[in-house]
Amino acid sequence: MSVLARSIGNAFRNKVRTAAVVAVLAVAIGLALAMLVANQAVAGKVAELNGSVGTVLTVNPAGGQGFEGGGEPLTAEQATTAASVPNVSTVVGTKALRLRNVDAASAGAAGQGGPGGQGGPGGQSATTVTTSLTAAVDAGTLGSRNQAATGSTGTGTSGGVTAPAFSVPITATGIGAEVDTTGKELELTQGTGLGDYTAESTGALLGTTIAEKNGLTVGSTFTIKDHTFTVAGLFDAGTAFGNNALYLTLPAAQALAELPGELSTMIVTVDSMENVDAAKSALQDALGTGTADVSQGQRNLETAVSSLGSVKNISFTAFVAALATAGLIILLIMVMLVRERRREIGVLKAIGARNRTIGLQFVLEALVLVALGSAVGAAVASFASGGIASALISSNTATATTTVAGQRGVPGAGMAGGFPGAPGGNPLGGASQLLTSVTASASPGVIAAGIAAVFGVAVVGALVPALLTARIRPIEVLRGE
Repeated sequence: MSVLARSIGNAFRNKVRTAAVVAVLAVAIGLALAMLVANQAVAGKVAELNGSVGTVLTVNPAGGQGFEGGGEPLTAEQATTAASVPNVSTVVGTKALRLRNVDAASAGAAGQGGPGGQGGPGGQSATTVTTSLTAAVDAGTLGSRNQAATGSTGTGTSGGVTAPAFSVPITATGIGAEVDTTGKELELTQGTGLGDYTAESTGALLGTTIAEKNGLTVGSTFTIKDHTFTVAGLFDAGTAFGNNALYLTLPAAQALAELPGELSTMIVTVDSMENVDAAKSALQDALGTGTADVSQGQRNLETAVSSLGSVKNISFTAFVAALATAGLIILLIMVMLVRERRREIGVLKAIGARNRTIGLQFVLEALVLVALGSAVGAAVASFASGGIASALISSNTATATTTVAGQRGVPGAGMAGGFPGAPGGNPLGGASQLLTSVTASASPGVIAAGIAAVFGVAVVGALVPALLTARIRPIEVLRGE
């Protein structure tokens, strides 16, 4: 009988014990693989943040953030100046528009609506124009309350005519590249991009929910200010507000606003994380403190990355601990098996079997048990990795929130006025969304790497008792019989 066949047979000699060993190994291996999957997911998210949001600076008109701000608009010439600053890799200009359905615009006029320049991307002012589209977000209590706060009557009567209910405006952004307003590449779910974003075009990219609300698909048309646009693609921003939006090429938006060359904001990407602070200072000096405000696209990125780094370290430590536990289990099992089979080993050595052959038999037996445990453990990891990663991230997010809140002297719960990061709100602001957006999936490559590590530990754990066979003398075993 071959060594392999004998090893497989020995592994199932005691079926109850084999089942118990495989179950214990499956738990240890499953935990190790789940922690490895979580570690890889977090590492990928950290790399994504460092490579995109972490190197993005936002330039707004000085004093222009928020619809109550002031200042002078940015210009294309300033974008050219920004592009010449050292360590700046790209500059993308944007022009914000607020689109109102024709009926909603008429209602606003009848009800003496508030200012039309509130709330463009990044907080800069935006020009309001009419469109055939209907917003995908219902105004609800908050929308009606905010409308009333700006002096509009919402649903009401003017001159004996009842005005239609208040409608949330649609955010339209003219942009100079295929990115969103944070500098991240747009994720298209259907269709294609707009091609040259620096040329006027009649194409548009719509959020999935606003397209569904208006019954539009790729190739459909709609109007903005009596101009017809064609849906070139659909994107998913991941939020209801983000999907109640559309993107045009920058010149097209400037033409609709009748403000050629004017920018609402600039998205500046720096070549590396290390150069962000220097580039920010250089940009501010080049553009002038009285002309532009330069801010980091994600103010709390450092806190987010730090929290994710803690999760990464914890998951790696847990992976090593679970791996070591699996190795210890294998070691103890094999020591027990060697002790149980002293007589068998003595007989094999007496008939001429080499220590290497006998040791290989025990190693292969251990690997059979580990293979069974790994198969069950991989299934466990595929189901548990997402929950484990979420639990680790939630725990560290709560800790980071409490720490930052304690440093600022504000509570860590609630959002004042509905704005993240507002006084009394979540001190992590948008960083908390970055933390909770990590998705752990058990990819075949990660699982294969984890199982390879488990087999490596199993070989080491099985070799130690296998070497003990060399100390067994056939004459002593047979004499004892």
